[in-house]
Amino acid sequence: MAEVTLREVTKDTVRQIVDLEVAENQTHLVAPNAMSIAEAYFEPKAWFRGIYADDEPVGFIMLYDDTETPRYYLWRMMLADGHQRKGYGRRALELLVDYVRTRPHATEIIVGSVPGEGSPQSFYEGFGFVDTGEVKGGEVMLRLEL
Repeated sequence: MAEVTLREVTKDTVRQIVDLEVAENQTHLVAPNAMSIAEAYFEPKAWFRGIYADDEPVGFIMLYDDTETPRYYLWRMMLADGHQRKGYGRRALELLVDYVRTRPHATEIIVGSVPGEGSPQSFYEGFGFVDTGEVKGGEVMLRLEL
């Protein structure tokens, strides 16, 4: 398997990250990377990275990184069509969890998942996230205790 890394999105790599797309049947599940990056530039607590397999960009991940609270939010995560089911997403999530564990007061990560065909909910549950019973904005909320 390729080495998976999380890399800062720079002026030299932003186009590659923005051009990544999920499968057609998943477009309703996650915002395009361009929208995520635009939102991140207006939210000081956004922490985002490109997901790379060796030197190839394969996805995007974004965290709401609020050091004032023990609850951290996995705001966005996408793996491009053709790069799913290769272990890249799981490894990227492991790296994100490792990062969050270094943050002040961190005790949990919350993620929302749109239910339905192509939903990543089972992926998150397989990683250890648990359904909180909450639904916000049409998304099932899942929690990972650190």
